[in-house]
Amino acid sequence: MPEPYDLITMGRIGVDLYPLQTGVPLAEVETFGKFLGGSATNVAVAAARLGRRTAVISRTGDDPFGTYVHRALAGFGVDDRWVTPVERYPTPVTFCEIFPPDDFPLYFYRLPKAPDLEIRPDELDLDAVGTARIFWMTGTGLCAEPSRSATLTALRARDRSGVTVFDLDWRPMFWPRPAQARAAYAEALRYATVAVGNLDECEIATGEREPRACADALLAAGVELAVVKQGPKGVLAVHRDGTVAEVPPVPVEVVNGLGAGDAFGGSLCHGLLAGWELERIMRHANAAGALVASRLACSSAMPTAAEVDALLTGD
Repeated sequence: MPEPYDLITMGRIGVDLYPLQTGVPLAEVETFGKFLGGSATNVAVAAARLGRRTAVISRTGDDPFGTYVHRALAGFGVDDRWVTPVERYPTPVTFCEIFPPDDFPLYFYRLPKAPDLEIRPDELDLDAVGTARIFWMTGTGLCAEPSRSATLTALRARDRSGVTVFDLDWRPMFWPRPAQARAAYAEALRYATVAVGNLDECEIATGEREPRACADALLAAGVELAVVKQGPKGVLAVHRDGTVAEVPPVPVEVVNGLGAGDAFGGSLCHGLLAGWELERIMRHANAAGALVASRLACSSAMPTAAEVDALLTGD
């Protein structure tokens, strides 16, 4: 039997086209850089950069950008065997505007439908999903069929074995109305052991907005560990066993805040796999996110373990 993956992620994949000029509206940008993108994909890349064996479950268009995605995944050492083409939909492209330190509007081109929402239950390798040390899924994967059914099928196959992370990943433009999201999130939370989200995402999942109330509501929904990201106030993590870690952010000069949360996620997985104490996991994840925020790109900006350690120690 093949050795289990450290991490399998399931969800968005595509191409990020980021402006090479900062502080400039998109209409005035003249040059762009092309990068591998998609939140679940970036998390797999982030964990791979930290030495973990990772894979992605997703779908692309049957087009040149799809070819690029496979080449980029291979370059980052992420297994692409479960990234398959969809003939009728193009590979998604995402643009952003960069106005440091805290304004980074995103423009998703995912119409008429993104291929990553065409993941089907009967195409899943449930043995691999079930035995992965960590399985990571996202709120976006619940927003449309057949991806919703596929995501829930994967969660049921794990049956709360190992670590199952629900990245709340609230993107309002992908949902007809918030109430639909809350119902789908409640179903997924039954199978997750870890939930991760910012205050907006936690509010969609739980109806709460105060950080500790968010964490308590997520624990009540069934998870073992609730991680509430609070932006400039840092991160709050609460475990069912009573352990609490509240860690401030690592100060850096922000270039592009997009992708910081994905670096945080990859580091979170790395720390959970290593069996670190909760506060150490949160400090490492904060530092990984800060490093990406200080860089232009997302996937190619994901830090190595040595880079995170250097930031934490001040070397």
